[in-house]
Amino acid sequence: MRDIDLDFASGGERLAGTLTLPGGDGPFPAVLLVPGSGPVDRDSDHRRLPLGVTRQLAEAFAAAGIASLRYDKRGVGASTGGFLAAGFRDNMDDAGAALAALRERPEIDPGRVALTGHSEGALIATYLAAHDPAVAAVVLLAGTARSGAETLRWQAARLAPTMPAFVRAVLRLTRTDLVAKVTKNHERIRRTTTDVARIGGVRVNARWTREFLDYDPAEDLARIQAPVLAVTGDKDLQVNPEDLARMAELVPGPIETHVIPDLSHILRRQPGPPSLRAYRREAREPIDAQVRELVTGWLAARLSSSARDAA
Repeated sequence: MRDIDLDFASGGERLAGTLTLPGGDGPFPAVLLVPGSGPVDRDSDHRRLPLGVTRQLAEAFAAAGIASLRYDKRGVGASTGGFLAAGFRDNMDDAGAALAALRERPEIDPGRVALTGHSEGALIATYLAAHDPAVAAVVLLAGTARSGAETLRWQAARLAPTMPAFVRAVLRLTRTDLVAKVTKNHERIRRTTTDVARIGGVRVNARWTREFLDYDPAEDLARIQAPVLAVTGDKDLQVNPEDLARMAELVPGPIETHVIPDLSHILRRQPGPPSLRAYRREAREPIDAQVRELVTGWLAARLSSSARDAA
């Protein structure tokens, strides 16, 4: 396995990434790894929570003979731009530019390039696959099949019972409905016109939020012809595992879905009641072996030379 630094242009910025190649001679099948939400780098690491999702997948893919490209988001790591000024659609454009850069590499077989997205990255992978018929396969990890607004309302309802007892007591005393509060904040953000706004005294990426709230992946899911693998954990507090059934109804091509028991949103096993507070402890462990092996094996089968020739 070897890593090559790779830069590419998108929206007037220079994004930096790592092309990971397996041993042997190419051209290789390849996967674009699309990161999740927040200011994460090419390895899916946030400065306060290093997740390593894309790095660990890149290593697993290389061991299976599959190359990959992963990249720093705008304003993160070695990429230029401002993270808070980047919209959800900018993130889509950046992933599209990364896909083009990957296909142009001489080490890569452009006819065997797939997408793997985690969380927000799964939505972006959905969009790219719907608008690019050359995509060979798609893996959606902790993805959704409903609008951003619906997803965030579901998330608030799911998170409320998992909060510390003191917080739940304060919400009861103040008669605060968390879902209603989140919805009200979203309405305030929808009325903004700037890239960044202050909500509750906190600076938020208002443009990203407006675009995310309005994006509904259903139409794009219904356009994907490439084979799809969709995986979500039953302990996911941020996306609804029941969306897998909706994906299966919407995608017209072949689709395989898996709900993994005890799997959290960050792709680690979480015994006991689901909790966001467990993320920091879980992040010290590698991503779940079942997920890693399922995704790697599925992609290897669909990106093999025989699979391409049969298509």
